[in-house]
Amino acid sequence: MNSRKITTQISKAADFLNVKKWDYGASFSNDFSVQVDKGEAKQLKATQKQVITIRVWNESNLVGITTTSDISESGIKKALNQANLASDFGNKNEGTEFSPLAKDPIKLKEVKISNPVGIKKLLTLLREAEVKLIKSHESIKSVPYNGLSESFFERVYANSDGAFRSYSKSQAVLYLYARAEEEDKKPRSSGSIKLGYGVDDIDIEACIKEASNKTISHLNYSPIKTDKYLICFSPESFLTIINAFSSMFNARSILDGVSLSKKNSIGEKLSTEALNIYDDGLHEKNISSSPFDGEGTPTKRLCLINKGKIENFIHSESTARIFKTNPTGHAGLGSKVSVSPDWIVVEKSKENYDLKTSLDHSNYQGEFVYIEELNAIHAGVRASQGSFSLPFDGWLYKNGTKISIEAATVAGDIKYLLKNIVNIESNQEVTPSGISPHIWVDELSITGDA
Repeated sequence: MNSRKITTQISKAADFLNVKKWDYGASFSNDFSVQVDKGEAKQLKATQKQVITIRVWNESNLVGITTTSDISESGIKKALNQANLASDFGNKNEGTEFSPLAKDPIKLKEVKISNPVGIKKLLTLLREAEVKLIKSHESIKSVPYNGLSESFFERVYANSDGAFRSYSKSQAVLYLYARAEEEDKKPRSSGSIKLGYGVDDIDIEACIKEASNKTISHLNYSPIKTDKYLICFSPESFLTIINAFSSMFNARSILDGVSLSKKNSIGEKLSTEALNIYDDGLHEKNISSSPFDGEGTPTKRLCLINKGKIENFIHSESTARIFKTNPTGHAGLGSKVSVSPDWIVVEKSKENYDLKTSLDHSNYQGEFVYIEELNAIHAGVRASQGSFSLPFDGWLYKNGTKISIEAATVAGDIKYLLKNIVNIESNQEVTPSGISPHIWVDELSITGDA
């Protein structure tokens, strides 16, 4: 797709309609995906998408917005006119402007763009993976949730002030979720997901092995007694809980009154001094990285928690203007712009003297609950109140042996959780949603069926 040509078309249409101020974001993609069921093709899908979102400011500086998939000259002119008409109904209470950083240099990661392998090869690879996973253990009867996909896309932002930026990328995803059944026992399930810049980058064998091992490890299960336990969060589960409460760092959420933080919360102690948290969308391990956000602001590494204290909020142009700071590269594109984190990185700070370093998930001999994966996030989290009650998959460890927990929920308060971290292990692990070490928290409530 010729993004420069589209920008020129929008500029000409704006001149024709006497629109002085506009910007747009565009996404052009080709996606291929397959799913299988016991060797048969369950779903084969190939899609081509082209979406342009155009914003227009009228003479009263109110914003109108429209979205179209018609990128012909007439389609663009019609969309621009619709946005112009919509601007008469723009939000008078809170406006938005161009990002002051929309012309700043962006950092483009040097990554290869893979060539598509096609539906036929995707189907063959996924069929083979399903067969290998089922054969890996006699109790694994099926792989009910699975998929292999590849995407090729271009993202664009430009405005009437001369800003223009774009990038292209490819991405592939494999997920396998197995179901194991044994006589007189409940079915048990677990899975694995792997990402890459292309299908050839994905370690399919590692995905099969991880899905198999995790599923098998849940076959020997037992109920757990309701009580307070020492908890070890897996990197993935800790990142899940941080993302669920990311409104603590979100300036948009603060302004809307749905955050635990306030405008003056910068510098507030939120956790143990041993904890650092960053949002690092450009991290070399982030397959899904974007060099700029919906407003064209460059993406960067941003410290959210430094030695336990809130150091920064994430901003769009409008929230940054209200807070008298700069946008951070976390905005969407709209008349009221959304703000969201990119890729969370959790680290142990240098202020870690009080940690119980003997706590190591690989060799600790005492009793603790290991939380592998948290579920039902949208139903079990009250972000504006700080509370959570979430079902989880995990194990109870005693004297170096582990048994899968049949069914249980973990409940608590996010501020209590962060302030009661007793160890942050040294080894960080890469997950699809970020990077984190294992995190130990003392005295969290577990509700079980025993």
